[in-house]
Amino acid sequence: MLELISIPIENAVAIRSAGSISEAEMAEVLAAAREKTTEYGNIVIYEEIERLGSIAPGAILEKIKYLFEVGISNIHKVAVLTDKPWIGKVVELEDKLFSQIELRCFALDDKAAALAFLMANNK
Repeated sequence: MLELISIPIENAVAIRSAGSISEAEMAEVLAAAREKTTEYGNIVIYEEIERLGSIAPGAILEKIKYLFEVGISNIHKVAVLTDKPWIGKVVELEDKLFSQIELRCFALDDKAAALAFLMANNK
């Protein structure tokens, strides 16, 4: 399940992942990202990963289409919250690969620190 959630940052796309991700769920999240990008220019992403499951092939295609249409240059920061140490390692690697985006990983129960990170110097 991939769902949009609400956080107190206007230009944020906030999601919670808890299991398998369908094409429809991915399309809904990416539509929200498009809307926020149109409205604010730069966006930040807040992602709570409770547990991972399968990702529908259509969901992967939706994300690829989004990346070709919109790209990632509009993403200013990403905060990932999880209790899975290996995801933290992936986020560290992504932070090095995507130097134009600030990526940080936080404990699942450290929402306040993740929000503070996203709000600091938010463009």
